[in-house]
Amino acid sequence: MNQTIQGLFDRKSVRVFTDREISPEDKALILQAACQAPTAGNQQLYTIIDVTDQAIKDALVKTCDNQPFIATAKMVLIFCADCKKWYDAFRCAGCEPRMPGVGDLALAISDTNIAAQNAVTAAESLGIGSCYIGDIMENCQQQRALLHLPQYVFPACMLVFGYPTEQQMARPKPVRAAMAHIVHENGYREMDGAELEAMLTKNVAPGNTYENWITAFCKRKYNSEFSREMTRSVAEYLKDFQEK
Repeated sequence: MNQTIQGLFDRKSVRVFTDREISPEDKALILQAACQAPTAGNQQLYTIIDVTDQAIKDALVKTCDNQPFIATAKMVLIFCADCKKWYDAFRCAGCEPRMPGVGDLALAISDTNIAAQNAVTAAESLGIGSCYIGDIMENCQQQRALLHLPQYVFPACMLVFGYPTEQQMARPKPVRAAMAHIVHENGYREMDGAELEAMLTKNVAPGNTYENWITAFCKRKYNSEFSREMTRSVAEYLKDFQEK
């Protein structure tokens, strides 16, 4: 396989960084690569917040489920789905635009995450590790105040970057599910319990059982307080996009 595809296969999340700084040139390249991502109608329905203030990084540790490595990252980018700037442009030009709705938000989130993944891929090619922080969607009011987010701007994802330590480079990448379970031909194929277990058994450590693992995983992730808070926070953001 070529170097680009090999990089996609090798890439894994990095949560421990060396003290090496990311050069301004490499940072600029990563941001430029993000902005070259595919985008609906060339609208670039996102705004990238480059967090350089250490106090904000420290605050994000707490508002993003107490993850201390956020504070030590050499670059922190928050990718916001931005339904405001085009609405404002239309309004300022006298176009009498409708209010942004949930369809606009969904399209903007798609644009935003594509740009974020471009940044990840660019960083990986430069030897710079990264980690997605989905918890940026939690704690609605705190995130809005911390980042000065106006109406119709949603923090879809956050990325932290830095050079990985040797331990992080040596750490095995988690095994992904077999293609037969992920790729469905010509339509969605509902999987029964046996196939779902076959898909997920790769996650079960030796000596454990699938039943124990999936019960613990459901409790730790899906039924967790942070998951419930994320749902509440997203619902709170969606109020901005309800028809008025």
